[in-house]
Parts: sequence; C-alpha cells; structure tokens
Amino acid sequence: MNAAARGERAKRVVAGLRKLYPDARCELDHGSAHELLFATILSAQCTDVRVNATTKTLFKRYRTVSDYASADPAELEGLIRSCGFYRMKAKAIVETAKALRDRFDGAVPGDMASLLTLRGVARKTANVVLGDAFGKAEGVVVDTHMKRLAWRMGLTEETDPVKVERDLMACVPRKDWIFFSHAMILHGRRVCRALSPACGACSLRAACAQRGVDAD
Repeated sequence: MNAAARGERAKRVVAGLRKLYPDARCELDHGSAHELLFATILSAQCTDVRVNATTKTLFKRYRTVSDYASADPAELEGLIRSCGFYRMKAKAIVETAKALRDRFDGAVPGDMASLLTLRGVARKTANVVLGDAFGKAEGVVVDTHMKRLAWRMGLTEETDPVKVERDLMACVPRKDWIFFSHAMILHGRRVCRALSPACGACSLRAACAQRGVDAD
C-alpha cells in the first residue's frame, strides 16, 4: 500500500475512533506528572486496572518526588508487588525519582530527549507523559494493543515498536496523535482483542485490512 492510500485509511480509522471513543484518555489514574510517569512504568506487562488498584495506596504513601527518591526499596517493592517485575520496577522508580530530584529540580521534564535519559523510560512511556501531562504530541504510544491493531488494520507492515511508531506518525495527522494513541488502545482492549477480535461487531471493519483474522 502506498503512502497516500495508507494516509486515507488512517483518516477513516481516526474518524471511526472519534465516533466510538470521543472522550478517549489515559486510563492510568494520576494527579501529577510524576504520578503519571511512575504509573506508566508500573504498567509494563500489567493491566491499567491492576496499576490503578496499586497506585491508590502508593500515591498516598509517597507524595513527592523526594519521597520516592528516598523510599525504602523493600517497602516500595511490597507496595507494587502485584504489578509484576516489582524489583526491577521499584529500582526504576527510585532511580528515576533521584534523577528528577538531582537533575531536573524535582520536576518531570517536558521534552522527549530528557525523558529518555530516565531509567525505565522508553518512547512509549515518554509519549504517554508528554501527551497527557504536557499536551505535547511528540509521537504515538505503541504498546502491545497498538502494535497489533496497526498491523491488522494495514497501517504498518512492521512489528518492531519503533518502526510501527514511525509508520503511524507518517500516516496519522499530528493533531490526532494523542487521541489516536488512547482510542486505539481502548479499541484493542474492548473489541479488537488478540485472540478473539469481534470483527463482526466492529464499526471500523470497512477501514480495516483484517490481517490475520477470519473475515466473518
């Protein structure tokens, strides 16, 4: 598919998503940029529902960036254990908090380059933070849902997240990147599931290549 055709398909997908999920937003509960950053780190290979259940306690125990930077590792690990990979995530949170405290005056930086210097932060996490905490469209959030849907719908030929993001940035208008990121993830959870996509009930079907699924 050439670039023009892919752009037209992306336009139809975005229009359909706006009808389905007009209020699509990040589903991670947070009250500040640093809470969003730490919640997103916790969300790796974990559901948003589980993360939100965990951060309900976590955010009461630790209020400021300095609180996280000086957290007792064992206590922090205990609070986030249910999110999986808790030792690695606890280390990432503490080291990132120390970096925020020592290098960024205790604030989450609002640019991609600075965010990518933080432990546990790759482009997916950085895009979530930039989009939702700062309203900046610097890229597209590519998680497992986005990667799957983008390929199924015919918006990319790639499977590597960095290359998938590159293709999506080329065919989806920049003004739609933040909305598109959240709406596609919602669609992946609710309709276009990994093992049992509800193609027959999907209003985006006409704009979808339906790769890898049986056309019912």
